[in-house]
Amino acid sequence: MTSLVRKVAAACLGAGLLASSLAACAADAWPTRPIRVVVGYSAGGAVDLIARTVGQQLAAQLGQPVIVDNKPGAGTNIAVKSVTGAAPDGYTLMLAANALAVNPSLFKPAPYDLAKDITPVSLVGRVPVVFATREDGELKSLAQLVTAAKGRPNALSLATPGNGSTPHLAMELFAHTAGIQLRHVPYKGGSQALTDTIGGHTEIVAVNALEAAPLAKAGKLRVLAVMSPERSGVLPNVPTVAESGYPGFEASVWYGFFGPAGLPQPIVAKLHEAVQKAIESREVREQLAAAGGIPLPGPTAQFDKLIKSEAARYGQLIREAGIQPD
Repeated sequence: MTSLVRKVAAACLGAGLLASSLAACAADAWPTRPIRVVVGYSAGGAVDLIARTVGQQLAAQLGQPVIVDNKPGAGTNIAVKSVTGAAPDGYTLMLAANALAVNPSLFKPAPYDLAKDITPVSLVGRVPVVFATREDGELKSLAQLVTAAKGRPNALSLATPGNGSTPHLAMELFAHTAGIQLRHVPYKGGSQALTDTIGGHTEIVAVNALEAAPLAKAGKLRVLAVMSPERSGVLPNVPTVAESGYPGFEASVWYGFFGPAGLPQPIVAKLHEAVQKAIESREVREQLAAAGGIPLPGPTAQFDKLIKSEAARYGQLIREAGIQPD
Protein backbone atom coordinates (compact mmCIF):
# COMPACT_ATOMS: atom_id res chain seq x y z
CA MET A 1 0.00 0.00 0.00
CA THR A 2 1.46 3.37 -1.02
CA SER A 3 1.91 6.22 1.41
CA LEU A 4 -0.86 8.22 -0.32
CA VAL A 5 -3.31 5.32 -0.13
CA ARG A 6 -2.51 4.81 3.57
CA LYS A 7 -3.15 8.50 4.26
CA VAL A 8 -6.46 8.45 2.40
CA ALA A 9 -7.54 5.27 4.21
CA ALA A 10 -6.62 6.76 7.59
CA ALA A 11 -8.50 9.95 6.78
CA CYS A 12 -11.61 8.00 5.74
CA LEU A 13 -11.43 5.85 8.85
CA GLY A 14 -11.05 8.95 10.99
CA ALA A 15 -14.03 10.59 9.30
CA GLY A 16 -16.11 7.46 9.87
CA LEU A 17 -15.15 7.31 13.53
CA LEU A 18 -15.90 11.01 13.91
CA ALA A 19 -19.33 10.61 12.32
CA SER A 20 -20.08 7.64 14.59
CA SER A 21 -18.94 9.58 17.64
CA LEU A 22 -21.08 12.58 16.70
CA ALA A 23 -24.12 10.33 16.17
CA ALA A 24 -23.55 8.65 19.53
CA CYS A 25 -23.19 12.01 21.28
CA ALA A 26 -26.37 13.30 19.62
CA ALA A 27 -28.27 10.20 20.77
CA ASP A 28 -26.92 10.57 24.32
CA ALA A 29 -28.11 14.18 24.44
CA TRP A 30 -31.49 13.45 22.84
CA PRO A 31 -34.07 14.68 23.66
CA THR A 32 -33.35 18.31 24.51
CA ARG A 33 -36.73 19.74 23.45
CA PRO A 34 -40.39 18.66 23.12
CA ILE A 35 -41.28 15.63 20.99
CA ARG A 36 -44.23 15.81 18.60
CA VAL A 37 -46.40 12.72 18.07
CA VAL A 38 -48.61 13.04 15.00
CA VAL A 39 -51.97 11.25 14.93
CA GLY A 40 -53.89 10.91 11.67
CA TYR A 41 -57.28 10.96 13.38
CA SER A 42 -59.41 13.50 15.24
CA ALA A 43 -59.02 14.07 18.97
CA GLY A 44 -61.03 11.74 21.17
CA GLY A 45 -60.72 8.60 19.05
CA ALA A 46 -58.97 5.38 20.03
CA VAL A 47 -55.62 6.22 18.38
CA ASP A 48 -55.63 9.72 19.88
CA LEU A 49 -56.39 8.46 23.39
CA ILE A 50 -53.67 5.81 23.22
CA ALA A 51 -51.17 8.35 21.84
CA ARG A 52 -51.88 10.71 24.73
CA THR A 53 -51.65 7.96 27.35
CA VAL A 54 -48.37 6.60 25.97
CA GLY A 55 -47.13 10.17 25.47
CA GLN A 56 -47.52 10.93 29.16
CA GLN A 57 -45.37 7.92 30.01
CA LEU A 58 -42.74 8.86 27.43
CA ALA A 59 -42.57 12.41 28.76
CA ALA A 60 -41.93 11.13 32.28
CA GLN A 61 -39.14 8.82 31.08
CA LEU A 62 -37.44 11.12 28.59
CA GLY A 63 -37.72 14.36 30.57
CA GLN A 64 -39.32 16.36 27.76
CA PRO A 65 -42.96 17.21 26.90
CA VAL A 66 -44.65 14.95 24.35
CA ILE A 67 -47.18 16.90 22.29
CA VAL A 68 -49.91 15.09 20.34
CA ASP A 69 -50.62 16.77 17.00
CA ASN A 70 -53.89 15.68 15.35
CA LYS A 71 -53.79 15.80 11.54
CA PRO A 72 -56.88 13.97 10.25
CA GLY A 73 -57.71 13.68 6.56
CA ALA A 74 -56.97 11.74 3.37
CA GLY A 75 -57.06 8.40 5.16
CA THR A 76 -54.10 9.47 7.42
CA ASN A 77 -51.93 10.33 4.38
CA ILE A 78 -51.68 13.99 5.47
CA ALA A 79 -50.32 12.90 8.85
CA VAL A 80 -47.88 10.40 7.35
CA LYS A 81 -46.53 12.98 4.89
CA SER A 82 -45.92 15.45 7.72
CA VAL A 83 -43.70 12.84 9.40
CA THR A 84 -41.89 11.48 6.34
CA GLY A 85 -41.01 15.05 5.41
CA ALA A 86 -39.68 15.92 8.87
CA ALA A 87 -36.04 15.95 9.95
CA PRO A 88 -34.86 12.51 11.15
CA ASP A 89 -33.86 13.79 14.57
CA GLY A 90 -36.32 11.98 16.86
CA TYR A 91 -38.51 15.02 17.49
CA THR A 92 -41.29 14.06 15.04
CA LEU A 93 -42.97 10.68 15.37
CA MET A 94 -46.35 9.20 14.51
CA LEU A 95 -48.60 6.74 16.25
CA ALA A 96 -50.02 4.90 13.26
CA ALA A 97 -52.57 2.15 12.72
CA ASN A 98 -53.23 -0.30 9.88
CA ALA A 99 -53.76 2.47 7.32
CA LEU A 100 -49.98 2.98 7.31
CA ALA A 101 -49.52 -0.43 5.63
CA VAL A 102 -52.72 -0.29 3.56
CA ASN A 103 -52.56 3.12 1.88
CA PRO A 104 -49.65 2.51 -0.52
CA SER A 105 -51.87 -0.08 -2.24
CA LEU A 106 -55.20 1.69 -1.73
CA PHE A 107 -54.25 5.10 -3.18
CA LYS A 108 -52.93 5.74 -6.68
CA PRO A 109 -50.28 6.94 -7.01
CA ALA A 110 -48.90 5.54 -3.77
CA PRO A 111 -48.62 8.40 -1.26
CA TYR A 112 -45.36 7.07 0.21
CA ASP A 113 -42.94 4.16 0.06
CA LEU A 114 -42.83 2.02 3.20
CA ALA A 115 -39.36 0.73 2.34
CA LYS A 116 -37.83 4.18 1.80
CA ASP A 117 -39.81 6.78 3.75
CA ILE A 118 -40.24 5.51 7.32
CA THR A 119 -38.30 4.10 10.26
CA PRO A 120 -40.33 1.65 12.40
CA VAL A 121 -39.80 2.12 16.15
CA SER A 122 -42.20 0.00 18.22
CA LEU A 123 -45.56 -1.67 18.29
CA VAL A 124 -47.88 -0.61 21.12
CA GLY A 125 -50.94 -2.88 21.00
CA ARG A 126 -53.92 -4.13 19.06
CA VAL A 127 -57.72 -3.98 19.23
CA PRO A 128 -59.92 -6.56 17.47
CA VAL A 129 -62.43 -5.88 14.73
CA VAL A 130 -65.87 -7.35 15.46
CA PHE A 131 -68.94 -8.45 13.49
CA ALA A 132 -72.20 -7.31 15.11
CA THR A 133 -75.90 -6.93 14.42
CA ARG A 134 -78.80 -5.32 16.28
CA GLU A 135 -79.79 -7.15 19.45
CA ASP A 136 -83.24 -8.14 18.18
CA GLY A 137 -82.01 -9.13 14.72
CA GLU A 138 -82.47 -12.58 13.19
CA LEU A 139 -78.76 -13.42 13.09
CA LYS A 140 -77.61 -15.01 16.35
CA SER A 141 -74.17 -16.32 15.39
CA LEU A 142 -71.44 -16.09 12.78
CA ALA A 143 -72.53 -19.48 11.45
CA GLN A 144 -76.02 -18.11 10.80
CA LEU A 145 -74.53 -15.10 9.04
CA VAL A 146 -72.54 -17.38 6.69
CA THR A 147 -75.56 -19.60 6.01
CA ALA A 148 -77.75 -16.59 5.25
CA ALA A 149 -75.08 -15.04 2.99
CA LYS A 150 -74.66 -18.27 1.03
CA GLY A 151 -78.41 -18.47 0.55
CA ARG A 152 -78.63 -14.84 -0.57
CA PRO A 153 -75.32 -13.81 -2.21
CA ASN A 154 -74.60 -10.09 -2.07
CA ALA A 155 -77.92 -9.43 -0.32
CA LEU A 156 -76.92 -9.07 3.34
CA SER A 157 -75.82 -5.47 3.93
CA LEU A 158 -72.71 -4.89 6.02
CA ALA A 159 -71.81 -1.41 7.25
CA THR A 160 -68.21 -0.28 7.85
CA PRO A 161 -66.49 3.02 8.74
CA GLY A 162 -65.49 3.50 5.07
CA ASN A 163 -63.86 2.09 1.96
CA GLY A 164 -60.38 0.84 2.74
CA SER A 165 -60.86 1.08 6.51
CA THR A 166 -59.52 -1.81 8.59
CA PRO A 167 -63.05 -3.15 9.33
CA HIS A 168 -63.86 -3.03 5.59
CA LEU A 169 -60.71 -4.95 4.71
CA ALA A 170 -61.34 -7.39 7.57
CA MET A 171 -64.85 -7.99 6.21
CA GLU A 172 -63.47 -8.62 2.72
CA LEU A 173 -60.88 -11.04 4.12
CA PHE A 174 -63.55 -12.96 6.00
CA ALA A 175 -65.91 -13.04 3.02
CA HIS A 176 -63.09 -14.49 0.90
CA THR A 177 -62.25 -17.05 3.62
CA ALA A 178 -65.86 -18.13 4.13
CA GLY A 179 -66.74 -18.09 0.44
CA ILE A 180 -69.57 -15.58 0.78
CA GLN A 181 -70.57 -12.24 -0.73
CA LEU A 182 -71.79 -9.37 1.45
CA ARG A 183 -73.13 -6.04 0.21
CA HIS A 184 -70.75 -3.40 1.53
CA VAL A 185 -72.24 -0.12 2.77
CA PRO A 186 -69.42 2.36 3.58
CA TYR A 187 -69.93 5.23 6.03
CA LYS A 188 -67.82 8.20 7.08
CA GLY A 189 -66.88 6.66 10.41
CA GLY A 190 -68.04 3.93 12.76
CA SER A 191 -70.64 5.92 14.67
CA GLN A 192 -73.14 6.27 11.81
CA ALA A 193 -72.51 2.69 10.69
CA LEU A 194 -73.47 1.49 14.17
CA THR A 195 -76.50 3.79 14.36
CA ASP A 196 -77.90 2.54 11.06
CA THR A 197 -77.34 -1.10 11.99
CA ILE A 198 -79.13 -0.66 15.31
CA GLY A 199 -81.89 1.15 13.43
CA GLY A 200 -82.29 -1.73 10.98
CA HIS A 201 -81.04 0.11 7.89
CA THR A 202 -78.11 -2.32 7.56
CA GLU A 203 -78.05 -5.90 8.81
CA ILE A 204 -74.47 -6.27 10.01
CA VAL A 205 -71.68 -3.91 11.03
CA ALA A 206 -67.91 -4.36 11.22
CA VAL A 207 -66.15 -1.96 13.62
CA ASN A 208 -63.44 -2.09 16.26
CA ALA A 209 -64.30 -3.51 19.68
CA LEU A 210 -63.97 -0.12 21.36
CA GLU A 211 -66.96 1.24 19.44
CA ALA A 212 -69.11 -1.89 19.73
CA ALA A 213 -68.62 -2.86 23.38
CA PRO A 214 -70.65 -0.03 25.05
CA LEU A 215 -73.65 -0.68 22.75
CA ALA A 216 -73.43 -4.41 23.37
CA LYS A 217 -73.42 -3.84 27.14
CA ALA A 218 -76.40 -1.51 26.74
CA GLY A 219 -78.37 -4.29 25.04
CA LYS A 220 -78.57 -2.57 21.66
CA LEU A 221 -76.04 -4.65 19.75
CA ARG A 222 -75.24 -8.36 19.52
CA VAL A 223 -71.59 -9.04 18.74
CA LEU A 224 -71.34 -12.22 16.68
CA ALA A 225 -67.55 -12.69 16.68
CA VAL A 226 -64.27 -10.94 17.38
CA MET A 227 -61.47 -11.21 14.84
CA SER A 228 -58.51 -11.29 17.24
CA PRO A 229 -56.61 -14.55 17.91
CA GLU A 230 -57.98 -14.55 21.46
CA ARG A 231 -61.24 -13.38 23.03
CA SER A 232 -61.55 -9.71 23.93
CA GLY A 233 -61.40 -8.65 27.56
CA VAL A 234 -64.36 -6.29 27.07
CA LEU A 235 -66.40 -8.98 25.28
CA PRO A 236 -65.32 -12.17 27.08
CA ASN A 237 -68.41 -14.20 26.12
CA VAL A 238 -68.07 -13.52 22.39
CA PRO A 239 -66.25 -16.25 20.40
CA THR A 240 -63.43 -15.48 18.01
CA VAL A 241 -63.79 -16.06 14.27
CA ALA A 242 -61.21 -18.84 14.67
CA GLU A 243 -63.35 -20.51 17.33
CA SER A 244 -66.38 -20.18 15.06
CA GLY A 245 -64.97 -22.51 12.43
CA TYR A 246 -62.21 -20.53 10.70
CA PRO A 247 -58.95 -21.48 12.44
CA GLY A 248 -56.08 -19.08 11.93
CA PHE A 249 -58.27 -16.16 10.88
CA GLU A 250 -57.25 -12.84 12.47
CA ALA A 251 -57.88 -9.17 11.71
CA SER A 252 -57.12 -6.48 14.26
CA VAL A 253 -56.45 -2.78 14.46
CA TRP A 254 -52.84 -2.36 15.57
CA TYR A 255 -50.96 0.71 16.79
CA GLY A 256 -47.26 1.50 16.50
CA PHE A 257 -44.74 4.33 16.48
CA PHE A 258 -42.58 5.24 13.51
CA GLY A 259 -40.38 8.14 12.46
CA PRO A 260 -39.01 9.49 9.19
CA ALA A 261 -36.44 7.58 7.16
CA GLY A 262 -32.88 7.95 8.37
CA LEU A 263 -33.73 8.11 12.07
CA PRO A 264 -30.40 7.27 13.78
CA GLN A 265 -30.30 3.80 15.29
CA PRO A 266 -29.20 5.02 18.76
CA ILE A 267 -32.31 7.25 18.90
CA VAL A 268 -34.51 4.39 17.62
CA ALA A 269 -33.13 2.19 20.41
CA LYS A 270 -33.73 4.85 23.05
CA LEU A 271 -37.27 5.48 21.82
CA HIS A 272 -38.03 1.77 21.62
CA GLU A 273 -36.89 1.24 25.19
CA ALA A 274 -39.09 4.12 26.37
CA VAL A 275 -42.14 2.79 24.51
CA GLN A 276 -41.59 -0.69 25.93
CA LYS A 277 -41.57 0.72 29.46
CA ALA A 278 -44.69 2.75 28.68
CA ILE A 279 -46.49 -0.38 27.48
CA GLU A 280 -45.78 -2.02 30.82
CA SER A 281 -47.33 0.87 32.77
CA ARG A 282 -50.71 0.47 34.45
CA GLU A 283 -52.08 3.55 32.65
CA VAL A 284 -51.33 2.29 29.13
CA ARG A 285 -52.54 -1.24 29.87
CA GLU A 286 -55.79 0.13 31.29
CA GLN A 287 -56.30 2.36 28.25
CA LEU A 288 -55.77 -0.56 25.88
CA ALA A 289 -58.01 -2.80 27.97
CA ALA A 290 -60.76 -0.16 27.89
CA ALA A 291 -60.53 -0.26 24.09
CA GLY A 292 -60.82 -4.04 24.13
CA GLY A 293 -57.17 -4.45 23.23
CA ILE A 294 -53.92 -5.90 24.49
CA PRO A 295 -50.33 -4.57 24.58
CA LEU A 296 -47.79 -5.91 22.08
CA PRO A 297 -44.30 -5.60 23.54
CA GLY A 298 -41.41 -6.76 21.38
CA PRO A 299 -38.38 -5.71 19.33
CA THR A 300 -38.46 -3.11 16.56
CA ALA A 301 -38.00 -5.93 14.05
CA GLN A 302 -41.40 -7.29 15.11
CA PHE A 303 -43.10 -4.06 14.05
CA ASP A 304 -41.12 -3.91 10.81
CA LYS A 305 -42.17 -7.49 9.98
CA LEU A 306 -45.82 -6.73 10.77
CA ILE A 307 -45.88 -3.66 8.50
CA LYS A 308 -44.45 -5.67 5.61
CA SER A 309 -46.76 -8.65 6.10
CA GLU A 310 -49.85 -6.43 6.44
CA ALA A 311 -48.88 -4.44 3.35
CA ALA A 312 -48.57 -7.67 1.36
CA ARG A 313 -51.77 -9.22 2.71
CA TYR A 314 -54.01 -6.20 2.27
CA GLY A 315 -52.31 -5.14 -0.96
CA GLN A 316 -53.28 -8.44 -2.56
CA LEU A 317 -56.83 -8.13 -1.22
CA ILE A 318 -57.21 -4.56 -2.53
CA ARG A 319 -56.05 -5.59 -6.00
CA GLU A 320 -58.20 -8.72 -6.18
CA ALA A 321 -61.36 -7.07 -4.79
CA GLY A 322 -60.85 -3.81 -6.70
CA ILE A 323 -61.24 -1.74 -3.52
CA GLN A 324 -61.15 2.03 -4.00
CA PRO A 325 -60.74 4.76 -1.35
CA ASP A 326 -63.68 7.02 -0.45
